[in-house]
Amino acid sequence: MNRIEKAFAALKESQKKAFVPYIMAGDGGLETLVERLTILEKFGATAVEVGVPFSDPVADGPTIQKAGLRALANGTTLKGIVQEIEKARKKVSIPIILMTYLNPIYSYGIANFVGDIRNAGVDGCIIPDLPIEEEEIIVPELDKAEVELIRLVTMTTPLERIKTISSTGRGFLYTVTVKGITGVRNEYDAELTNFIKSVKEVSAIPVMAGFGISSKKQIQQISKYCDGVIVGSRIVELFEQDRLSEMEDLMSVIKQESNVL
Repeated sequence: MNRIEKAFAALKESQKKAFVPYIMAGDGGLETLVERLTILEKFGATAVEVGVPFSDPVADGPTIQKAGLRALANGTTLKGIVQEIEKARKKVSIPIILMTYLNPIYSYGIANFVGDIRNAGVDGCIIPDLPIEEEEIIVPELDKAEVELIRLVTMTTPLERIKTISSTGRGFLYTVTVKGITGVRNEYDAELTNFIKSVKEVSAIPVMAGFGISSKKQIQQISKYCDGVIVGSRIVELFEQDRLSEMEDLMSVIKQESNVL
């Protein structure tokens, strides 16, 4: 088991939920990445999703797009991010998951990318524009490096396809909670609840819900039906505004949630 599997196994044993915050590497300066990872581990993050800034994202909402543009303006590169993660590994023990698109990986070179992230201590990758039918371009390399590909399903994904996707992974299944891009949402409805329940019933691995989750109430509501939540835009906002006490308070909610479904 890599760090992701170990983290979720420990949560299951203790009947706790997972909280995975997202941050944009290079927003606020690439030199802040190690510090931010350290802070998130201190606040109780199960793992951290580290975004790679990209000029043409397909899944990112306004908050994360703006953070990506700020990071690019700061001169952030994928190679620089990997180097900072390697530094962070001297202080941070929780899983680190890199969220990027295919273009930066192609530009880096697939073999070089996988080798470098393995050596840096990256545990998983999220590649939103990589369909399961095209995974062979990178999955064999990731498997050899013991880096987990975290796959996504959405509210428009057929149930049989969800079964197939979940059966190929070992980390967790990223369940997208909106029909659209990332960003703060005010409320969720019964359709989402039923969707998460159905995903949980068929998934062979832990189910994490993400996109649009930003409040304590939403975390409590959604985590009842899955193994935890991923919070992105809200974390990005709080770091930008240096409101760390609010971030710690938001993340503390998950500590009281039971993993019993």
